Amino acid sequence: MTTDTGPMLLAFGLFGAGLLAGSFVGLVSLRLPRGEGFVAGRSSCRGCDRPLAPWRLIPLLSYAVSRGRCVDCGAAIPIRYPLMEFACAAIGVYAALTQPTIAAALLTALLGWQLLLIAVVDGEHLWLPDRLTLPLLGSGLLAATVLHPLTFVESLTGAVVGFGGLWLVGHAYRLVRGRDGLGGGDPFLLAAGGAWTGWIGLPSILLWAALAGLSIVVARLLTGARVSGSDRMPFGIFLALGVWLTWLLGPLGLSH
Repeated sequence: MTTDTGPMLLAFGLFGAGLLAGSFVGLVSLRLPRGEGFVAGRSSCRGCDRPLAPWRLIPLLSYAVSRGRCVDCGAAIPIRYPLMEFACAAIGVYAALTQPTIAAALLTALLGWQLLLIAVVDGEHLWLPDRLTLPLLGSGLLAATVLHPLTFVESLTGAVVGFGGLWLVGHAYRLVRGRDGLGGGDPFLLAAGGAWTGWIGLPSILLWAALAGLSIVVARLLTGARVSGSDRMPFGIFLALGVWLTWLLGPLGLSH
């Protein structure tokens, strides 16, 4: 009896890569909205501004050893860091164990990490910056080229239709209601989703997103919270979920 260790080795590798990706995601999600750089420069404590020693940059372990506090000043380390590190590691393991090839696992993990970052930023700031959505679009075109789940033309068509369709919806809403109903980044995010899933996946992305948004509204109503048509909701979170589920499960009503 032989055991194929390939998927387990890949899962181990993507677990480690996910920890590093999660550390980067946590950093970007804090610095980008503040207009701070996140590519160069040493990380420092927000409490005492002292540069972090190398061992304090080790994902998960450093947080556990320091008990969630800066060893210099005692300031609390945001729980977002270990949570995002763990989430990205879990995404990596899932991708490794569910995808048929190494390339598919790597690109699926990359998709999950990008969507997580986008969802966190939009959830906290109601903002979908081009610096996050455009790279997601580019990686979707790359996935079409490398994996061939659809042709490059289908991927590009999905991006164009996704952007144009949602932009027209937002423009029509503005004309009818006299105010914005969608954020300026939502069409770019749906364009990126179309690049990953093709135009045929766009209805599924929107359906998943609508169901997720509706579930939040229903939950608020059941808990007695006020719901108004003027309430702002981070639709990017729901779109990100729709892209993820459509990529993993395929367009609804079609075999994957």
